[in-house]
Amino acid sequence: MIWGIFAAMALGGLTIALLPIRRAGASLIQRADAVPAVLVDQLEEVDRDIARGLVSAPEADAAKQEIRRRMAQVLRRADQQSVATSGGRGALFLAAVFVPVMAFGYYAVAGAPDVPAVAFADRADERADTRRIAEVAGQLREKLMADPDGGPTKGWMMLGQTYVRMGRFDEAVTAFRRASGRDDAESATWSMLAEAMIRANDGTVTPDAVTALDRSLTLDVSNPAAVFYLAIADAQAGEVAAAHDRLTARLAETPGYQRWMDTYIAQANAYGETLGRAPIASRAPVAPGPSAADIAAAQEMSEGDRAAFIRSMVDRLATRLQDEPDDVDGWLRLANAFGVLHEMDKAREAYLRADALMPEGDPRKADVRASIAGLDKP
Repeated sequence: MIWGIFAAMALGGLTIALLPIRRAGASLIQRADAVPAVLVDQLEEVDRDIARGLVSAPEADAAKQEIRRRMAQVLRRADQQSVATSGGRGALFLAAVFVPVMAFGYYAVAGAPDVPAVAFADRADERADTRRIAEVAGQLREKLMADPDGGPTKGWMMLGQTYVRMGRFDEAVTAFRRASGRDDAESATWSMLAEAMIRANDGTVTPDAVTALDRSLTLDVSNPAAVFYLAIADAQAGEVAAAHDRLTARLAETPGYQRWMDTYIAQANAYGETLGRAPIASRAPVAPGPSAADIAAAQEMSEGDRAAFIRSMVDRLATRLQDEPDDVDGWLRLANAFGVLHEMDKAREAYLRADALMPEGDPRKADVRASIAGLDKP
């Protein structure tokens, strides 16, 4: 039955494809507008956020799915325009015949449409988790809506964050708006609202988002997310120098090291490169190496004991990095240790982990990539 349906569909497609060959004059063909560059930039930004450890893999997947959905919407809205089609009939005829035949042959050999592919079947757990999350989100929303008091603020915040992870940014905005309208709304409530608005608008910082960011800073002037997105708004308005100044000023007034500084430095260096300004060095602390006592103890050991001692230190470091995978300096130390032990494959893997975590403006990145290239040489 299914093959009969496919045969009818192929015949219909062949008929439609061959009609233009018989027709004289101009014909209409679909012409998609160029997909806005900002959507492509958003996909790259998600990859950079993964590398910087700002988002988890599920959050990144949800964001990418939403971006691709919006790409599809843009393409569906593409206008038709009339173009003359006077040549290429032979190629059109070959394509009209060849494509259905090849498709039929491929499915006949590769598998029936009613048999799930292995890759699709392997994602059953992932799809089940997605359905469960959606069900829980729906139940939470119903509970909040049914509450005569409007539901607790924390409940709306939780719902908004869940929608963000699912890539349903418009619904996240609605949830965060509910929370931001309460007397107990905090600075983070407004910055999360602004971020959801930005992601719902393909990375564009809208005037409503700027208003939410300003409110966030009013409640907490030290909120790093608010300052960061206001800098993005500056850059989108063409004020790249103001965006750079905003980020560097926030860095200058904050002592010590915070995790968000890596993102600030990477973004500021991207702007600085455009402006011709000197790059900002990473402020991440350098992880300590072996102590003097460790070195002295190792020097007094036999060669076999020394190797065992080094191996134990490497194993401890590798174990710790499983629990703290965002420690760039730890991965660099581990890569160096594996190099000493002549375990080049493991050294390369550790260098790659460190490279993925480093922002583009990190001056250590060039040395890491040079080390990886050296390990790749035969």
